[in-house]
Amino acid sequence: MRYAIVIERAGNNFSGYVPDLPGCVATGATVEETETELLSAIQFHLEGLREDGVAAPAAESIVEYVFVPAQPCAPGDAPQAARP
Repeated sequence: MRYAIVIERAGNNFSGYVPDLPGCVATGATVEETETELLSAIQFHLEGLREDGVAAPAAESIVEYVFVPAQPCAPGDAPQAARP
């Protein structure tokens, strides 16, 4: 099963969470360490759910990046083409 994760800078370290598993969080000194800690947290979380007889929640979150133009547009305005 694949779950989306979110990792954010948190001062001098990083913090991560799993949107589809409320309460499933981890921290680390680097992004890589935080990913590793999140994987362990996810496994621990799912193990606890199994022990409680609860099915693992479906992975429903969608993660995507969006392009934001350098010059903001008013709501409803289309971005203008670059001028030479």
